[in-house]
Amino acid sequence: QVQLVESGGGLVQAGGFLRLSCAASGRTFSRNAMGWFRQAPGKEREFVAAISWSGGSTYYASSVKGRFTISRDNAKNMVYLQMSSLKPEDTAVYYCAASKLVGVTTQYDYWGQGTQVTVSS
Repeated sequence: QVQLVESGGGLVQAGGFLRLSCAASGRTFSRNAMGWFRQAPGKEREFVAAISWSGGSTYYASSVKGRFTISRDNAKNMVYLQMSSLKPEDTAVYYCAASKLVGVTTQYDYWGQGTQVTVSS
């Protein structure tokens, strides 16, 4: 079992930046691929970014590529999502997720409670 707690969300103006953090606890964190997802009001949850267990591989949704960066610190059991050049359409609840797999994946087994990001125009 992996427990995930997100933080760092908030209100920011378009063009601004935020860094989301995800604290993981439970089973060996360093062996889990990690990801970030988001869900806007009235929309389905969508994939944002993923990182392999070592941090050596990353993958991004086309809508955020070049603006968002996912990273991890296995010594601290932390995953981060650095978001820049934010747009109003980035407004959503952002979720951290952990996979039982080690490589970049779309399959996730554990989820955090989410943190709200609101981008004003």
